[in-house]
Amino acid sequence: MKKTEYAIVDIETTGGNASGSRITEIAIIIHDGISVTDRFETLVNPQKEIPVPIFALTGINNEMVRHAPIFDAIAEQVLEMLTDRIFVAHNVNFDYSFVRHELETAGFSWKARKLCTVRAARKIRPGFSSYSLGKLCQSLEIPLENQHRAGGDADATAILFSRLLKWDTEGLIEKMVKNTSLDQRLPPNLPPEDFDRLPEKHGVYYFYNQVNKVIYVGKAINLKKRVASHFSGHKITPQRQHFLRDIYAISFEVCATELMALLLECSEIKKLWPAYNRALKRFEPKYGLYEYEARSGYKYLVTGKLNKFQGCIEHFNTIHEGINMLISLKQQFEIDNRFCRYGISTAGENFPISDFTDLPDVCSHNKKIENAIDYLAANRSSFAIIDKGRSPDERSCIWVENGHFYGMGYITSDVGFKDPSEIKDYVTPYKSNQYCMHLINKYAQKYPGKVFIKKTS
Repeated sequence: MKKTEYAIVDIETTGGNASGSRITEIAIIIHDGISVTDRFETLVNPQKEIPVPIFALTGINNEMVRHAPIFDAIAEQVLEMLTDRIFVAHNVNFDYSFVRHELETAGFSWKARKLCTVRAARKIRPGFSSYSLGKLCQSLEIPLENQHRAGGDADATAILFSRLLKWDTEGLIEKMVKNTSLDQRLPPNLPPEDFDRLPEKHGVYYFYNQVNKVIYVGKAINLKKRVASHFSGHKITPQRQHFLRDIYAISFEVCATELMALLLECSEIKKLWPAYNRALKRFEPKYGLYEYEARSGYKYLVTGKLNKFQGCIEHFNTIHEGINMLISLKQQFEIDNRFCRYGISTAGENFPISDFTDLPDVCSHNKKIENAIDYLAANRSSFAIIDKGRSPDERSCIWVENGHFYGMGYITSDVGFKDPSEIKDYVTPYKSNQYCMHLINKYAQKYPGKVFIKKTS
């Protein structure tokens, strides 16, 4: 049976992601599980300028790499040293993504089992405040010379690896390097038990960084499968690499239905504003319909950009939606066009009237404006959505108050109601927004049998 061998790798690069940066230095140390048997180290011409901050960190400048081999010239040698060996590095996904990308660019297909010495050290020697290579070497009294150069960091990693092998009395490393091991997929700083706890149910999950701040919120039909999908594949974008490196913990909340998971995800993103959420942040209405009373006493209806310090009657994604609604209200309630303003930059301006002929009576005009606003309010119904619960003995409930998402929660199956509005006492309030109401209205149209409308007096 062939003996397991390890390739301990460290690289220096022109930047933080494999898709837009190149390797400037590489060191590979071959370890047979007992001692070092071979070593390779070289500067690499990245064929692009080395940024000043990278030079300040590594000391590698453009002149040093000018006559160094390009990666294509050493690709075969690198491939030979890595083939059939376990790829070992401190924060392994970073080095692995660069080396695999450079080999692919050179025309070689390669993949390997990985071992992250960050994860291994956390398991075998828990309790340190930091597992960065510098801090770990300091805590374990491992010599680290020429830090932030490939050779120096690789030598220190090799010593650390040798000690971890010696201290590993429970065979943890052997388990970590198996193809089926979670350690082959999980981010370096994420405890496997956080992933193990995830159920295969609807819900919302939260990723936390090192200081326990939420950096991402997501929803899932199957929590375990969805979270696992974040860690699979071989994407080399900078966002993904930084994202995986920043994940230190996971928590979750089981939801009874996909709709509740969607609503909770949306509400939590609006409340927490996590750094790595992008899509829902863009789903913000930009325009509104406002009522404005001028000094003359006449009321206006105005469409304009949203002002967070001023409440509006309706929200719109585009100014055209607002204009169309205002035109419709003007025609339906016979409002004088001189008191309608379409698409102004800011609501609340003072609007002079240029034509003073045949102005309507103030009271009758204002009554038409009020009727138009009351009409919009009357079309905002209050209703409940009653659906299945998280277990057979409960039901889920969502309450909409006057066209706005009020809250959601759970009730036991034996609770009865005379009126749907009584559900308000059982839900957790959430802040409404247009996207939440879009989801709720779409669901209510699809499943009318689950909708219970509040009785009107």
